Amino acid sequence: MKTVNKKARFNYELGERVEAGMVLSGAEAKAARLGQVDLGNAHVKILADGAWVMGMHIFPYKFADNEKYDPQKSRKLLLNKKELSALQMKMRSKRLLLVPTAMYTKGGRVKLELALARGKRKYEKREAIKERDLEREM
Repeated sequence: MKTVNKKARFNYELGERVEAGMVLSGAEAKAARLGQVDLGNAHVKILADGAWVMGMHIFPYKFADNEKYDPQKSRKLLLNKKELSALQMKMRSKRLLLVPTAMYTKGGRVKLELALARGKRKYEKREAIKERDLEREM
């Protein structure tokens, strides 16, 4: 199952993409495989101990014990130091953000697609909406 972050394409100009694994519990992995994920408000922060996804909502798996489950907790990304340092340099030099664009399964494992992105301004978003409307009318 593939879950796509449609807000990311609207709010950002997406550039280079990277694939990363995630540290998930068993119930979270099962829910993610079923596509019960919301990437709308998700963003990535690179801290001293690695990259973390913040604001991603994985809905509770209905057959698991969800008594103490926090669906919006931060989850660690599995990237090696070389990849992290390269991403960090690009983010600093070009003033880019790291945004999750999709979540999917690959080889039985849950993967997260990340993109280096530049935020769009309000007038750029309006232009995109106008172009879409014109295409629809034609």
